[in-house]
Amino acid sequence: MARQDKNPHDGVVVVDKPAGITSHDVVDEVRRIFRQRKVGHAGTLDPAATGVLVVCLGRATRLSEYLVESEKEYRGSIRLGVETDTYDSDGAVTAERDASGVTRDAVAAALERFVGEIDQRPPAYSAIKRGGVPAYKLARRGEVVDIPARRVRIESIELLAWDPPDARVVVRCHAGTYMRSLAHDLGEVLAVGGHLRDLERTASSGWHIDDAVTLERLREVVEAGRIPEVLRSFDSALRHLPRVDLDDRGVKDIECGRPVRVELETRARLAGAHDASGRLIAVLAPISKTRWQPKKVFPRAP
Repeated sequence: MARQDKNPHDGVVVVDKPAGITSHDVVDEVRRIFRQRKVGHAGTLDPAATGVLVVCLGRATRLSEYLVESEKEYRGSIRLGVETDTYDSDGAVTAERDASGVTRDAVAAALERFVGEIDQRPPAYSAIKRGGVPAYKLARRGEVVDIPARRVRIESIELLAWDPPDARVVVRCHAGTYMRSLAHDLGEVLAVGGHLRDLERTASSGWHIDDAVTLERLREVVEAGRIPEVLRSFDSALRHLPRVDLDDRGVKDIECGRPVRVELETRARLAGAHDASGRLIAVLAPISKTRWQPKKVFPRAP
């Protein structure tokens, strides 16, 4: 465990997670690099997946619940004709079927069925708890794991390439969506089975893969004392939310827990409130079309 720094950093690091390690492993490494304990991630990636993992430091860990709920973008390959128990390439093959008759048009049409609000059943090999135990632990013990379907929202799916039996896709979706389940369910619709061959998260919480740094690069920059190059400010952490700029009176109302009058052309469930200097002071939630209530307030750092 990294020692507790007397002057912990507050902000966000956008990591380009490599394959083969867990999201928790990334958090542990960021703790060691910055030498502080208060670190957490905003949205788990499977060990086999790569790409954008938003890591929060210091006071920014209080924002992680709002970052997790943000829209995300994934690029991945779905292999048809082969099913696995984990719904991805790390699992054991459970069935194989001939997918030679599947056409690009059939794949594109099937993918359209998953756009919008759908009921999706998470994989048995997932971190969802059943009776207080992660489902994947029960599945590894050979127990039958029944996870109810849940409502998720997929904004769009684009078929980038069709190289039989692999479909390359880009998906924009919201929290709770399992790309492994999407791959499995696509195979079911096409009656040939399928699994997720590879996956990269290319965007999350308003950050893009181009904003991300590898753990190696992060270590180099921090050790060289160039932390501002990689640490995004606490105030910019909620950049994916609509922004509200308040005058002094509005700031005082928020600090006292009172609602403020806000005119926003949005149906968003949350907004980030900033003072005249640009400092993030609160997360707001609407209580009417023009009145927003502070949901979480962030006092000025000491």
